[in-house]
Amino acid sequence: MKKYRNFIFVIAFIALLLTQYKLVMPFVYKVISSDLFLVQSNDQASQLAISTPLTNIAFHYCNDFIKSDLGAETSVIFPDKPTNAWTLGNYQYLISAEITITGPEAESTNKKYACRITYNNGDDQAGINDFSNWSIIGVSGLKD
Repeated sequence: MKKYRNFIFVIAFIALLLTQYKLVMPFVYKVISSDLFLVQSNDQASQLAISTPLTNIAFHYCNDFIKSDLGAETSVIFPDKPTNAWTLGNYQYLISAEITITGPEAESTNKKYACRITYNNGDDQAGINDFSNWSIIGVSGLKD
């Protein structure tokens, strides 16, 4: 049995590859092409920057989150509207803007940020003004 050890290993390896190629991958492709991961929503993704009431609310909630994250000792000046706002579909938004931060040392710096935020209630627009119905996924560009 010892002299056939390498031969058995090669045969088992080939059998494993064929099993994955002929059985596993076709099943994976069928699952991917099915509607299993499809989310039906009235909010469609857009590659172009948009401005809607929901993007404006998302912008203000991102600003509130940034202000609370930077702390009370830091002064922040926010613009009236975002530089760009995109909908990623299914009520997920990407907001970018430029803010002016003045720290405790009185140095003023302009920073561009990107904020990804999600409205959790989907097509139910009744709670759009309640911050507990929104989730901040992440903010980048503020910390060095």
